[in-house]
Amino acid sequence: MSFSESKIKEALSFVIEPDLKKDIIELKLVSNIKFEGEKINFDLQLNNPAMHNKKRVTEACEMHLNRILKTTVILTVNITPIPKAPETPKENKVLPNVKNIIAIASGKGGVGKSTITANLAIALVKKGYKVGLVDADIYGPSMPLMFNVEHEKPMPIEVNGKNLIKPVESYGVKLLSIGFFANQDQAMVWRGPMATKALSQLFTEADWGELDYMLIDLPPGTGDIHLSLVQTVSVTGAIIVSTPQKVALIDARKAIGMFKMESINVPVLGMIENMAYFTPEELPDNKYYIFGQDGLKSLAQENNIPLLGEIPLVQSIREAGDAGRPAILQENTPQAIAFNSFADNLIKAVKARNENLDPTQKVEITNMNGCSTN
Repeated sequence: MSFSESKIKEALSFVIEPDLKKDIIELKLVSNIKFEGEKINFDLQLNNPAMHNKKRVTEACEMHLNRILKTTVILTVNITPIPKAPETPKENKVLPNVKNIIAIASGKGGVGKSTITANLAIALVKKGYKVGLVDADIYGPSMPLMFNVEHEKPMPIEVNGKNLIKPVESYGVKLLSIGFFANQDQAMVWRGPMATKALSQLFTEADWGELDYMLIDLPPGTGDIHLSLVQTVSVTGAIIVSTPQKVALIDARKAIGMFKMESINVPVLGMIENMAYFTPEELPDNKYYIFGQDGLKSLAQENNIPLLGEIPLVQSIREAGDAGRPAILQENTPQAIAFNSFADNLIKAVKARNENLDPTQKVEITNMNGCSTN
């Protein structure tokens, strides 16, 4: 007996795909039809090729073929699942217009992390980038002082019918800090959940607009704020700040370890050594390594992480920060040159990271010892 492909398709048009509720011919789920004598075989895709579905659909095919072709066919059906369309990456609803989010961390306090962050932000602005800065050091916010805006108050702004916070702007940097929302003499006595909620609001309830870089000045150590950060936003990478002495390097190693945890997996873009050497004002070409030499360089090499720069120990850096006019603004000084070199190296590190690695995924914190991806 001779069949035609059109007759076979006519018979199969009476077979309904169980989940999609349309016939398998209309859905174009049948392919590679072959027939010889009473033998018929073809490929068939099903939304759910579980055993009971396979059996049910095969029996329906056989019944309608026998009915339309008026014979008893010998049927072979190769059933496979309908290919799933690749998932579209979820839109980053938090900071969708921020290209790069950089966390700046240190294992211990007192290494000048906030000073590094403030000068880096202004260095990037001077190079033509749009920059925002979040002072995430909930318990010791210092950015309002360093940017000479400690008496400013962020104003509310309505965007698309939603009330948001408008960041304060200074030296071209958009800035938000918990320090803006508390009196200068008020101690931040907050439990972990309160602190992390406050940090989240600085990202989710502010009008940051379009930014090339958002720098996040984290508190020292490895704790709730750090975990809350990687839960709230997709961090492009981290910078570890340390001074040269061994006690600081021990804690810097812990900070590297936190970001490298498999469950967090934030790339460490590099390390920056603060107070690397002392340069007297009257002897600007001299370097005295009073805290030790090459300690951070060795740690960076050991972890295969770039050393992004060395910032000298210069009294005017501290004085400039206290005066609300960061040292990077003092053109052609050794410290300004060092900060500009650091910014250049960071830009290269971010470019290399974005070219060679997938975007960082936010993580869902389940407990202090483990995380699971969203």
